[in-house]
Amino acid sequence: MIKRIITAIVALCIFVPVLIFSDTMIFPIVMSVCAVIGCYEMFSCIGLKKNIILALPIYIAAACMPVFKRILPSADFVKLALCITGVVIVYMLGVAVFNCKKISVTDTGLAFTACFYIIAAFVGIVYLRDNILYGKHIYLLTFLCAWMTDTFAYFTGRLLGKHKLIPDVSPKKTVEGAIGGVVFCVITTVIFGLIIVKFFNPDGNISANYPVLAISGIFISVVSQIGDLTMSLIKRHYGIKDYGKLFPGHGGILDRFDSVMAVSVVMTLICTYFNLLN
Repeated sequence: MIKRIITAIVALCIFVPVLIFSDTMIFPIVMSVCAVIGCYEMFSCIGLKKNIILALPIYIAAACMPVFKRILPSADFVKLALCITGVVIVYMLGVAVFNCKKISVTDTGLAFTACFYIIAAFVGIVYLRDNILYGKHIYLLTFLCAWMTDTFAYFTGRLLGKHKLIPDVSPKKTVEGAIGGVVFCVITTVIFGLIIVKFFNPDGNISANYPVLAISGIFISVVSQIGDLTMSLIKRHYGIKDYGKLFPGHGGILDRFDSVMAVSVVMTLICTYFNLLN
């Protein structure tokens, strides 16, 4: 427990300045680093980390895409992203065919799908910061909602949990804990709106769309927990405890950001069509 607390404090001391300087290139570079490490951890989990021929294009894409999202106009980025995705798909299919005796096509497919998801999630965080209305505030919900859902699902489950949620995937998670995570995530989104309007609105131009915030909180929390469970399912399938050792006592990037990645994807979709702040 002490190791986990110390790691959490150190991680926050590093991560908070990254958020403070989110308007600089530090932010997309850190997202790129997280994406590369996340892809490496996934390849390690699947047992393909030594297959550089297969992994190298994914690492290059992970390193470039969040940075490109910051420096390129949106239309140019979409064209580039589609091009890179198409090339990587064809490349990995070719590698799978010519190495069919060494690499399982199932493992290759999972590696591509999982790494595409990881890269898209960290690109999504940069997109939320840069390309939506009041994104400099909204993107913080990606982290707040994921971590508040995890935290309160845990404590609610400890206090009230009686019915197992999906014991074959995560034996300790309960239905009561999942509901508690959703409830407190909704509360978090509404309080977030209140705080932004009250303390970060010097000109009085920002208003919070509270119904959309509350409804979004429900979907965000559910998806956050699905993201957590999905990563747990993959770990169980390959018989590992943690994806990595980057955070002593906590695991790797995929262990700590599993919920954040899922939230990033769903928030990108929500914020494309709805304004959380007006």
